[in-house]
Amino acid sequence: MNYVYTYSYPDDESSLCALEMRSFFGKESKSRVLESPVKVNPTRSPFIKERIEVRYEGESLQDLVKKVKSLQLVEETFKVIYVKNGGLAKTEKEGFERRRSVEREIGLHVKGEADFHNPDRLFGVMNVNGRWVFGDYAKSEAVWLKHQKKPHGYSTALNTRVARAVVNIAIPNPSGIKAIDPCCGIGTVLVEARSMGIDIVGSDRNYLILNGARENIEHFGLTGEVNLADIRDITNDYDVAIIDLPYNLCSVITDAEKLEMLESARRFAKKVVVVTIEPIDEVLRNAGFSIIDRAIAKKGSFIREVIVCK
Repeated sequence: MNYVYTYSYPDDESSLCALEMRSFFGKESKSRVLESPVKVNPTRSPFIKERIEVRYEGESLQDLVKKVKSLQLVEETFKVIYVKNGGLAKTEKEGFERRRSVEREIGLHVKGEADFHNPDRLFGVMNVNGRWVFGDYAKSEAVWLKHQKKPHGYSTALNTRVARAVVNIAIPNPSGIKAIDPCCGIGTVLVEARSMGIDIVGSDRNYLILNGARENIEHFGLTGEVNLADIRDITNDYDVAIIDLPYNLCSVITDAEKLEMLESARRFAKKVVVVTIEPIDEVLRNAGFSIIDRAIAKKGSFIREVIVCK
């Protein structure tokens, strides 16, 4: 089975999106369309717009129509959606009338009852990489956007969009994975991870913010363990740790303290994803880590670096 994904992201987050692609699929796309045999729920990503699970493909639209004729739905209604490909040449314009025409042509040959308002099945049709594809269609839901409206905030916390991408980079396949955010702060990473069903616990040495983190998690109907603990005192083992290094005026830490934190993380986690606003490569190497991949996330002149280590 092959899947086609469409993407949308601001230029400032193109590097972060590319790292998420590499984490999910082992490759990135220079366009805003990616094909892969790997199945990912589009709602997991803040960048994926849509997914087509390719059932049929043809060199031309007529080739595709011939194959779609063999599709027979039993007691299911359907709707066909034309998925736009922003990377097509100017000679292949996807105007409104053209899109509706393709939807009608494909829909007329599906053996089943069309329902434009509340269909049982959604199908997507798309012109991609020189051929036409058709299959089950799924659209992303911007869950991360809803999480912006949490009861408690923190001025230096990751925004929910970046936090969701960082979780995906750290834990692309959650099956059997135990994760920890040992400097969880107000719980932004925890909310995104728990909303995706990821087995993650949070901890922080600042007891003043822990109730806020717990209330943020509960506000969205989620559950999750949040403990009072210094990163140096963690004794359980984890597959992955996500560490957003403290940096505001109230929590300035020295390179020696960063080294101590990262040495602790190396002791209890096999893989670590570090978010930092300062150069950290030398400290990571001194802590015994190898840097596997990296990206930057910008917001105006403010730059965070996301570094994947093992």
